[in-house]
Amino acid sequence: MTSRLGILRFFWPIFFFSASVAIYIFHEAAFQQFAPGGDPGAVRQLSTAAAYYSGAWLLARLLGAALRRTGNGRRKVPKLLRELITAALFLAATVATVAMLLGQSAGGALASSGLIIAILGFAIRNVLADVLSGIALGLEAPFRIGDWIEIDGTIRGRVIEIGWRTTRLQTRNDTYMILPNSQISRQRMTNYSAPRKHYRASLEIVLGHDIPVSQGKELLAAAAASTEIIMKSPEPDVRALSYDTHGVTFAVRYWVPSFVDDIDCRDVMLVAIDAAIRERGLPPPYSRVKLVAPVPSRSTFEEFLDTGNS
Repeated sequence: MTSRLGILRFFWPIFFFSASVAIYIFHEAAFQQFAPGGDPGAVRQLSTAAAYYSGAWLLARLLGAALRRTGNGRRKVPKLLRELITAALFLAATVATVAMLLGQSAGGALASSGLIIAILGFAIRNVLADVLSGIALGLEAPFRIGDWIEIDGTIRGRVIEIGWRTTRLQTRNDTYMILPNSQISRQRMTNYSAPRKHYRASLEIVLGHDIPVSQGKELLAAAAASTEIIMKSPEPDVRALSYDTHGVTFAVRYWVPSFVDDIDCRDVMLVAIDAAIRERGLPPPYSRVKLVAPVPSRSTFEEFLDTGNS
């Protein structure tokens, strides 16, 4: 069934393109045979225009099929890119047809409509900004369908659709978000699915001064390695970040298989670290500040009293 539909997708473009080319090639001979003295100009123009549009149709189908084969199952080629290629091909066919019909006056007709285009562009500048941003996103492909992305540190979701004006995301809470493409292009974006699905995350843990730094690193590393959901290779590691009055701050770094598992990985890491700290019997970190003030000598104190009495 799938192969049959694939053949039908190419049948009609090939049919119309072949028919229009055949009419363009043999229309003069047909006029001489069946309508001598007739003017074949109109047929020539119609067949040429039909060849332009059917050729654009066929080429769009071929390039679309090639792009679908290029995109693998995990990161699909955006639909917007295929639509952009189709629009560009049909625009080229339209320009070629207008140039053929108007001849030398095509440039003048386009120039005279410049003011109207400028007025319309100002009226729909916001929509135009979204469309141009969508075109840029389609060409650069910073993310694809199925990728998990974060926008400006606040919006997170899986890309469902990339349209001309908007991009649609599905959050981890199964809510549906629609964002203008111009907003996405202006803000900082993080793609958690590229170039690979897995990535490294980290937790900051503060331990008190009761345990040496080296033993604290061993304790946290063993707790991280005991979890099941995080990746075993590369192995998790621990780094000391700062030594402060309230304790030593460590960074526990681990690898997440995919963004879908991010919350679960963080949960099991915190549970494992808490269990290891309680098993070791370590007290919670607290601020240790020792106030040191000079104590006046007895002679100085007596002089102060004598001065007051006098």
